[in-house]
Amino acid sequence: MALILYELAAADPAVRFSPHCWKTRMALAHKGLNAERQPWCFTETEMIAFSGQAKVPVLVDGDEVVHDSWRIAEYLERQYPDKPALFTEKPPMPLAGFVNAWADKVLVPAIARIIMVDVHACLRPVDQAYFRASREQMYGKQLEAVVSDRDSHIRNLGKALTPLRHILQSRDFLDGAAPAYADYCVFGMFMWARCVSAIPLLEPDDPVHAWRERLLDLHDGLARSAPVATAVIAAVVTD
Repeated sequence: MALILYELAAADPAVRFSPHCWKTRMALAHKGLNAERQPWCFTETEMIAFSGQAKVPVLVDGDEVVHDSWRIAEYLERQYPDKPALFTEKPPMPLAGFVNAWADKVLVPAIARIIMVDVHACLRPVDQAYFRASREQMYGKQLEAVVSDRDSHIRNLGKALTPLRHILQSRDFLDGAAPAYADYCVFGMFMWARCVSAIPLLEPDDPVHAWRERLLDLHDGLARSAPVATAVIAAVVTD
């Protein structure tokens, strides 16, 4: 039975922008596995109710249902051991686990303060209402106020990337000469921004920029060819 992956989608269902879903997309490609990709929007909770929770990614593999990008990666490694390894370590994968937690707890909030309004703009009206209400409650201010000092937020992101920058000065990927799941944990954050926002997050001479370019070209350019929001295309055309 074919794999099915439920991914967060924009108003344009071809635009899949969740950083966590991108972790899973890259993990599947790394394993050489194809999945039927199902678009899912914020307010479509009933669609994935079978998973026992309300967030994506959700992977269905026959009778198996797995949610959460980290648990999906562990499942793929366990279920498909004959495919290329996602982890260079044995369980519990302390390095990859640390990188995943760092990306989720440090990079998600840093990037969110830059692209929050862009995410809102790419959603369907019903999802915009949910997104604005939930995020404004989280931050205690309007979305526009969250991103109001973007230059400062971009500088703060640059500081947060210092450990990654240091590592990538001496190697092509976090795990060394070849990419592994630790790379995808961070790369998903940049795909989140790339799919919904035209704001440049990295300088061209940054080692992180060169690393991101390598990841964009992996798996036959899977990420580089991914659809982006119309507003991003318009911004690039008029830049």
